[in-house]
Amino acid sequence: MTEVSEPQTAAVAMPPLLNRELAILAFNRRVLAQAQRPDVPLLERLRYITIVSSNLDEFFEVRFADVLDAARAAGSEAAWRDVSATAARAHALADEQYRIFNTEVMPALRRHGIEIINHAERTPAQKAWVARFFEREVRPLLIPVGLDPAHPFPQVANKTLNFIARLGGRDAFGRESTIAIVKVPRVLRRVIRMPDEVCAPGQQGFVLLSSVIRAHLQELFPGRTVESFSQFRVTRDSDLDVDEEDVTNLRQALRRGLTTRQFGKAIRMEVVATCPPELSKLLLDEFDLPEAALHRVDGPVNLVRLTQLIDQVVPVPGVALTFPPFEPGWPERRLPRGKDFFALLRERDVMLHHPFESFDPVVEFLRQAVNDPDVLAIRQTIYRTGAKSELMDLLIEGARRGKEVMAVVELKARFDEEANINWAERLEAVGAQVVYGIVGLKTHAKLLLVTRRESGGKAGPRLRRYVHLSTGNYNPRTARLYTDVGFLTADPGITADADAVFQQIASLTRVKPPRHLLTAPFVLHRRLVRQMAEVADAARAGKPARIVAKFNALTDPGLIQALIAAGQAGVKIDLIVRGACMLPPGLPGLTENIRVRSIVGRFLEHTRVIYFRWGEGEDDEVLYLSSADWMSRNMFRRIELAWPVHDPKLRQRIIDECLVPYLHDAQDAWEQLPDGQYRRVGESGPSAQQALMRRHATRIGGGG
Repeated sequence: MTEVSEPQTAAVAMPPLLNRELAILAFNRRVLAQAQRPDVPLLERLRYITIVSSNLDEFFEVRFADVLDAARAAGSEAAWRDVSATAARAHALADEQYRIFNTEVMPALRRHGIEIINHAERTPAQKAWVARFFEREVRPLLIPVGLDPAHPFPQVANKTLNFIARLGGRDAFGRESTIAIVKVPRVLRRVIRMPDEVCAPGQQGFVLLSSVIRAHLQELFPGRTVESFSQFRVTRDSDLDVDEEDVTNLRQALRRGLTTRQFGKAIRMEVVATCPPELSKLLLDEFDLPEAALHRVDGPVNLVRLTQLIDQVVPVPGVALTFPPFEPGWPERRLPRGKDFFALLRERDVMLHHPFESFDPVVEFLRQAVNDPDVLAIRQTIYRTGAKSELMDLLIEGARRGKEVMAVVELKARFDEEANINWAERLEAVGAQVVYGIVGLKTHAKLLLVTRRESGGKAGPRLRRYVHLSTGNYNPRTARLYTDVGFLTADPGITADADAVFQQIASLTRVKPPRHLLTAPFVLHRRLVRQMAEVADAARAGKPARIVAKFNALTDPGLIQALIAAGQAGVKIDLIVRGACMLPPGLPGLTENIRVRSIVGRFLEHTRVIYFRWGEGEDDEVLYLSSADWMSRNMFRRIELAWPVHDPKLRQRIIDECLVPYLHDAQDAWEQLPDGQYRRVGESGPSAQQALMRRHATRIGGGG
């Protein structure tokens, strides 16, 4: 394969870059702010709290675990100071999360009759019901383990609920074993709704599993006294460490790794605020953790599971507890239902803007390919498609029908490894060709290629290709929650390039460099740097010069340097960065021509769009859609794609929908300050997401 090297950017006055981990935590602080917005329905505010909790789990499992490894390797005092500062910021964010949960969101829900009722607040009828529930559904699954030399500390899986208890008295054998551990099985519901007959009129009463066990913990130790106790939860390093160069079968190696992931190195210990110091110290010693890894929480140790409460709440008349139902529109004018997609794509390219437009046309495109006897081959990349997927079922059906189906399955898609392994095995079982990408590189490109035999007139039959490219995953569920752009085309140049990408991934041979697609790790980074340099040259020559880009993260030093150089040359630059951004904008003389904003709204911003202008003519601009964020891993350690939009009308539509509304958003937008902090732009101005919902929806609530 072609040797990959990072291009060098001309010398430029560079400010210190912002800390990546703190930038990730700053993004989660913006998400948490959604839980404080009075215009956000209450159950959605609770959902934002659970999202932050899930994000923090992943932060510790992945990012903080890497930070710790780097500090251990460096061994310097400065490196450990950074670790402590990052941990302190993460714990402060979690403390704020619990404060909002306890003092803002739950009291507001209680005013509408939705309550989590702890043991002290339960009526006698509720306590009796909880006792019966515990005896019937919980106690049979709990086996306390008393610690002694023959009963060592049990294996505790990642992010599971557990109890530690100090016991008084003697055990059944007359010994003074004092510490016991109770592991809580994951199969048990964490949030239980009590029946209406034991609740007050209009009340929806819930109990947490942890509260149920706490109330009846003494019953697990007959003849002993529970002197003190605490919930606890350990977060572990969850990266799968598989040496791809040293395994003969990556799928089998990852399958083995999945069995041990739950017991990786401990990173964080969560206990309740009332946990006695001697118990927390015992836990830290057992898991070889420093005091800084301990986090005392004012509530349940796993707020993620409160999504179960959201799912069980019955609507309250006259109260909007959730966002109004939203049904994405089918682009009937561009892709009429029931029509031959292949005939339509021979006439024009089609853009789909999710979730404002339905993902169903993508499924229909593949369904028509599977059902069409003239379709000979289907090739698709699979990154995150979910444990259940109509698209994967269609690929399997296509292989059953004798079509040449090739799936590039990314087995190393973090936390989706098991689902992808299962799909790979099912595809292979029906004769599909399955490859796992390139050793050392993740296949992150989103690509679906269909090859069809068609009439060629007097020249006889010919093969024509059709392709779907996307900025997001082939996952219908997340396509309703994430903003992304899908692109369908029969353009001979783009489809030939797409075919070459699949050829190279499968065969590992050199192919003719694509003419239209920009691919990582080969040319994407270099082309972006070069394009920014050309825009900078235009600015120095007094021509209109503009860069507008939208992506999820900006952390690659080379791209940051190229942006700063362009800004110092006079280019006006607007960056719409959802998550971590290490470029400090607005610094006089350094980055004063660069603005950075982040949009946090109802949907997760996921679209990647890059726009360059270097003059006044029609040919002096280019717009790319891409699967890649501006991170070093995307540019050099992944298979990624960016593709130009040639059709002027489609290009303008992308500008009008994916860029301009976000630059003028004054409701969901945050402006990044030079020090890496963010300031909310406004509270009652225009919202890009809401405007796009109105533009594309066939139904919002009961509306038309």
